Amino acid sequence: MDVRDILIESVRDALADLGVEPPPSTVQMERPANPEYGDWSTNVALASAKAAGRNPRELGMALADALNAAPPPHVTAVEVAGPGFVNFRLSDSWLHDVLIDVVAAGTDSWARHDVGAGETVMVEFVSANPTGPLHAGHGRGACFGDSVARLYERCGHEVTREFYINDRGTQMQLYSGSLAARAAGTDVPEGGYRGRYIEDWAAEMPTDADPFEWGYQRALASQRAVLEALDIHFDSWFSERSMIASGAIDVTMADLRDADAVYEADGAVWLRSSDHGDDKDRVLVKSDGEFTYLMPDVAYHRDKFSRADRLVNVWGADHHGYVARMHAAMRALGHEASELEVAITQMVSLQRGGEEVRLSKRTGEMVELAEVVDEVGADAVRFTYLLFSVDSQQTFDLDLVASQVNENPVFYVQYAHARIHSIVRRAAEAGLVREPLDRVDLSHLCHDRELAVLRALHELPDTVLRACRERAPHLVTTWVRDLASSFHGFYHDCRVLGDDVDEGMTQARLWFVEAARVGLVVALDLLGVGAPDEMWRDDVPAGETEA
Repeated sequence: MDVRDILIESVRDALADLGVEPPPSTVQMERPANPEYGDWSTNVALASAKAAGRNPRELGMALADALNAAPPPHVTAVEVAGPGFVNFRLSDSWLHDVLIDVVAAGTDSWARHDVGAGETVMVEFVSANPTGPLHAGHGRGACFGDSVARLYERCGHEVTREFYINDRGTQMQLYSGSLAARAAGTDVPEGGYRGRYIEDWAAEMPTDADPFEWGYQRALASQRAVLEALDIHFDSWFSERSMIASGAIDVTMADLRDADAVYEADGAVWLRSSDHGDDKDRVLVKSDGEFTYLMPDVAYHRDKFSRADRLVNVWGADHHGYVARMHAAMRALGHEASELEVAITQMVSLQRGGEEVRLSKRTGEMVELAEVVDEVGADAVRFTYLLFSVDSQQTFDLDLVASQVNENPVFYVQYAHARIHSIVRRAAEAGLVREPLDRVDLSHLCHDRELAVLRALHELPDTVLRACRERAPHLVTTWVRDLASSFHGFYHDCRVLGDDVDEGMTQARLWFVEAARVGLVVALDLLGVGAPDEMWRDDVPAGETEA
């Protein structure tokens, strides 16, 4: 049983012995922000005092006395602070149990939850028009969406990753017309695409090819290639054209009419979106009979709800005003707003040498995502895009991210994993075999550096669950950076191998580094980032061994 569960159960039993009725439905057990207050703390005395008809601090003192008289496992002291907070001080043995739990679970099971069992989630992200390569701005939503999907999977949900292909409408016509014009050596149509990639792709296009279909497939191939380079793979590529051909829009309109959610005015068909929280009604079908962008999107989301219990959309900053109308449409079709979650990604500023990078080195226009991946590597791209919450603007320093120095966040974290493997390699070269864990004395692990790492490992399951619920992969990024920092401190201050290191200490620390490895691998996998066995620093000091 986890130490927190042990403490909660002990508190409940003590309150029952003290005659507190009814017992509290929940007992909050938190880690104090200030370690001076102990290892764990509960506000249960404050929360239960009114129902028990007792003063909060007096109830807290009675609870502390009862627990000190028969201490739960690992507890060395129970104290009361402030108006009635009950604080627990624990021996290091609770953290040694954390190590045992981590290595027993391994990378497959540590920080895995089953809260999503039985619920299907569809995460739709990227969904760019198939009219050109993905640009650097798409990268943030791509990495975020895939990491959110990984978090849902880690928490027990059945997940589908979907790319919605906007393959109809004016932009597709302009794109295919631009390809055809460049292939014929003529100017592109008004409002057409003039990027260098249009010239390159037009030169590739066979003379007998249909510019629309060939261009469509060429753009998708370009987008798929860079996404796969980032280890992002979609379960479904959903075509807007296929939905229209299937009659899904007519069925959706019929459903909206049956729900009295639409009306006709000025020759157009309007959605009563203002009845469902939007600031005004929205046009679905224009007076000339053409759909607005909203109508196919409503039909698409209706289709998605036939395939998943919950929908998660990752949209760009320019879609912020679109959220309310889509929620309104789904309410009109009988879905709760909570069943459709929308994350809006903010802009990313690329910099090199302190100057903003606006143009592509290859094309003189937009910076392609593939260029960024080529320059700094897929791991660095993913980790950097996930450093901060997507609802904040971000600066992406290409020079820093490409460097092999400790100031580079992704290098710093991956270097911790490489250092673990260097320790394991050196142990093998010295002929050291790690003994079975149940024969190792973990009480050797009492250095502050070691305890900091073990505390962090205990926090990972909570971090993963919170990151999933809040759709916040950056919480995992922050956690793994902190873990790496703690491990580097351990590496600097605590020797694992050597004639001057006690054999029992070596055995305990070999298991300690295995536990740290598990935490690093789990977190990096959730971010879609690799865990390399070897790395080399550009700034390694003279005499220091590289990992």
